[in-house]
Amino acid sequence: MSFARNLFTVSSLTIVSRMSGFVRDTLMAFYLGADVMADAVFIAQRLPNLFRSLFAEGAFSAAFVPLYATEQKQKGTEAAQRFAGQALSLLFASLVPFSMIIMAFMPWVMRVQASGYAPGSTPFELAVTYSLITFPYLILISVTALQGGVLNSHGRFGAAAAAPISLNVVIVIALLVGHFMKWDLGLTMSWSFLLSGAVQMCWLAYSCFRAHLSVPLMKPKLTGPSRLLFKRIGPGAIGAGAAQINMVLSVSLATQLPTGGVASLSYADRLNQLPLGIIGIAVGTTLLPLLSRFVDEGEEDKVRHYMSRAIEFCLMLGLPATVGFILLAKPIVQTLWEHGAFNHHVTITTAEALIGYSFNIPAFLLVRVLSSQFFARHDTSTPVKVSVIAMITNVVGALLLLQPFQHMGITGANSFAIWVNAILLYTIAAKRKYPMIDAKLRKRFLRLLLCVAVMGVATYLLKQQVIGLFKTGDMMKEIPALAVLIGASGLIYGIMLQITGAMSWKELLGTLKKRGSSKNIAKSDLASPES
Repeated sequence: MSFARNLFTVSSLTIVSRMSGFVRDTLMAFYLGADVMADAVFIAQRLPNLFRSLFAEGAFSAAFVPLYATEQKQKGTEAAQRFAGQALSLLFASLVPFSMIIMAFMPWVMRVQASGYAPGSTPFELAVTYSLITFPYLILISVTALQGGVLNSHGRFGAAAAAPISLNVVIVIALLVGHFMKWDLGLTMSWSFLLSGAVQMCWLAYSCFRAHLSVPLMKPKLTGPSRLLFKRIGPGAIGAGAAQINMVLSVSLATQLPTGGVASLSYADRLNQLPLGIIGIAVGTTLLPLLSRFVDEGEEDKVRHYMSRAIEFCLMLGLPATVGFILLAKPIVQTLWEHGAFNHHVTITTAEALIGYSFNIPAFLLVRVLSSQFFARHDTSTPVKVSVIAMITNVVGALLLLQPFQHMGITGANSFAIWVNAILLYTIAAKRKYPMIDAKLRKRFLRLLLCVAVMGVATYLLKQQVIGLFKTGDMMKEIPALAVLIGASGLIYGIMLQITGAMSWKELLGTLKKRGSSKNIAKSDLASPES
């Protein structure tokens, strides 16, 4: 399958996952709103997700996929599977005691994670209780990430991309049943979150079994490749998890805001994660195995081509997403969530937080692409150094802006830090003369900016025509008005892309239809005509 087709497969499944996530978030907003319980629930989910990004999906994939690809190329699939089995055993041997230690010291961990809560207070105790339930999710999702890495290395991207859908389904069912049965919804959310990790792990295990790629559980032993894997996970953890670390720091500072501050940031982040997930996860998942293979084979022209197409894809979708969120933040939040326990005040704070977060969308996507370039070259130290600078920038910025700008100061600092990360990665890669940008991307970039500008002006003018419909509180008016705004803006943007030649839909559809092994990319895919 071609890169674009793989990208389309992962993006499509991620869209389904994010749509089911919207159902989950809508129910959470309706039943929980932004009170003390909601803040504690979001804190409890954030902690294992931090380590999930550091040790599982982020660092592990960045280190495991290139090594697995090399092992497979040099010694064959059987040897690569043994390497995966050793990695699985070592994951268990390290994460189980690590999780036990964190859980044993959870009250002290919460003093950092929820620094604004007084020990012994109701918010603090709820955060500790819920976190003790959710933290073992880390072990389950780490095994899931390993199985997904094996499948992705063999060009099977669908199963791993579909796994998060089960998380949303489990939580939605739990919320509905919990509300009907009058259960404690905080405990219900925490247990369902843990259960969703088990469901995802079982789904990936079944997918590996069907593909004859089941990962064997072996006696832990540090062989050559396994030792190299865990040596690279350390720095890769910080490099790949910079965004999650920044988010955790943001949540810790948000506990110093009035009640509901954590929930508002979390709801805004969920919306912001829609384009980040659909585009960023798809690009990162499909790009790294390709770059790893082409770097090993010394085919730098192919590296340049796929880096350019990935950057092009990220900017084509990321820039309009930023503009759209900035202009439509309040109508989007109001239409989706201002019902039940989610009041208008929470709408305002969530919309303002979303505007702050939305500036980081293009930067976050570029970080995913640029980091893949370094990881494919077995360089995890450079991204970690850059991410440390970005994290320091985020902390300093958030501390300076917290009091004067409240939640917008936190989100603004986060976005600025991610832009620092992206700019530094690009600068270093350019100095090392890594292949990144081809003539086609240079030619299309200014056209793409023009398309985004025209879409932004059109969206603003359209918003002025229908803004009155969002002041009535009537969903039957808000939903079609928002649909018209988003649909018309997207249509105008698509037409502009075609008119200016910033993107050729004929070329894109032609690429998606191509079949064949990812090891033998068609020449036409590498040398498509510029437009």
